[in-house]
Amino acid sequence: MKQQSDIGLVGLAVMGENLVLNMESKGFTVSVYNRTVAKVDNFVNGRGKGKNIVGTKSIEELVASLKRPRKVMLMVKAGKAVDDFIELLLPHLEAGDIIIDGGNTHFPDTNRRTAYMESKGLLYIGTGVSGGEEGALTGPSIMPGGSKAAWPHVKPIFQAIAARVDDGPCCDWVGENGAGHFVKMVHNGIEYGDMQLICEAYQIMKDMLGMSTDEMHEVFAEWNKGDLDSYLIEITRDILAYKDENNQAVVEYILDTAGQKGTGKWTGIAALDQGVPLTLIGEAVFSRCLSAQKDERVAASKILQGPKPAFKGDKKAFIEDLRKALFASKVVSYAQGYTLMRAAAAEYGWDLNYGGIALMWRGGCIIRSVFLGKIKEAFEKDHDIANILIAPYFTEKMKEAQSSWRNVVAQTALNGIPAPTMSSALAYYDGYRCERLPANLLQAQRDYFGAHTYERIDKPRGEFFHTNWTGRGGDTVATTYIA
Repeated sequence: MKQQSDIGLVGLAVMGENLVLNMESKGFTVSVYNRTVAKVDNFVNGRGKGKNIVGTKSIEELVASLKRPRKVMLMVKAGKAVDDFIELLLPHLEAGDIIIDGGNTHFPDTNRRTAYMESKGLLYIGTGVSGGEEGALTGPSIMPGGSKAAWPHVKPIFQAIAARVDDGPCCDWVGENGAGHFVKMVHNGIEYGDMQLICEAYQIMKDMLGMSTDEMHEVFAEWNKGDLDSYLIEITRDILAYKDENNQAVVEYILDTAGQKGTGKWTGIAALDQGVPLTLIGEAVFSRCLSAQKDERVAASKILQGPKPAFKGDKKAFIEDLRKALFASKVVSYAQGYTLMRAAAAEYGWDLNYGGIALMWRGGCIIRSVFLGKIKEAFEKDHDIANILIAPYFTEKMKEAQSSWRNVVAQTALNGIPAPTMSSALAYYDGYRCERLPANLLQAQRDYFGAHTYERIDKPRGEFFHTNWTGRGGDTVATTYIA
């Protein structure tokens, strides 16, 4: 009898192929299938030639080639394609078999699919996979959730192929239902924030300080040796140094309109649903939207007035201020992301290991950075910490960055340089540390025009009052609720 495979994978695009090669390199035999069958032959006879990879020509053949409980990983486009393949697989599976969705799926779909699969006696995993094509091949960050009973069966494979740091593999069980895809969604939202913050630092150096790409390359190379050491800083360093055949910086010839696949938007919508102020990531999403309005911006640039950047200070000192401002803003991005995960855990009954999530993000993934280790330490000391900003390490770091951060934001405003994420990060920080916000006036306004009631500082929380502000409103009040 032919040896059966440890796992099957459907979808031989770049990520799928690289995950298969990663699994095979760790000693696993993998069966593969693709709807365009020619891709199976091309892969098995090309990159997969001579390896423990089994090409199959049908779903039935794929399932028949697998050890029990059968494990089938889908690396197909999120949405309808996942549902279609689930339906194709179901007639060939039996109780206890496992379907794994490794795409960028919206977490409510994973909630739904987990319940659907379990109703049929099967198991389901929705897992985030981060690291791009290189990570898929050499070791990604993997964030699995879904049917907990499935985890022991996939754990040896997932943890073998995941990136590793000193503390262990960048993969562990996240939680039930859509928890894994939710955490991956937040990861992507933080990624949006990180990228926009770096882009703002680049624009400040270029347009306000008048620096060349070579000079900026040197700055990012230096930054990558300290607190800002991270994958995104590293690749920015390399991008700024990359020249074409005419010795011109390629980055300066790229059109300034950014694309997106929707995960940042999902993160912002989830934050609105949970009532969590995810301001920095929201601004990062909107910055991409604004970049897409290229023709309008070109036209507006000829009409709308603003200051012409003219920096007259100490350039070297300001670059250090910018480094601190970038670091402080990045911390806010992670703080907001963790606050959103905490709110979702309460909403959906997930027992998230926040320190473990930081570990999963320390290697393999796009947002991997040195200070994730400090986030892990903060949650190890206090699992219930409300916000990482109040962890001693980060409190001290924000104190150190304070004057630099404010100087950078002020200078961008005075010089007409857009810095939406950096300035919104500072606004959030100031709002979070503010004992009394002006929402008392806002509540008075709501009560004035809509009789929405308010609480009083001299009365117990939960007791609501209404004022007849005009003398004509009467005593009838609207239902009190929090949306």
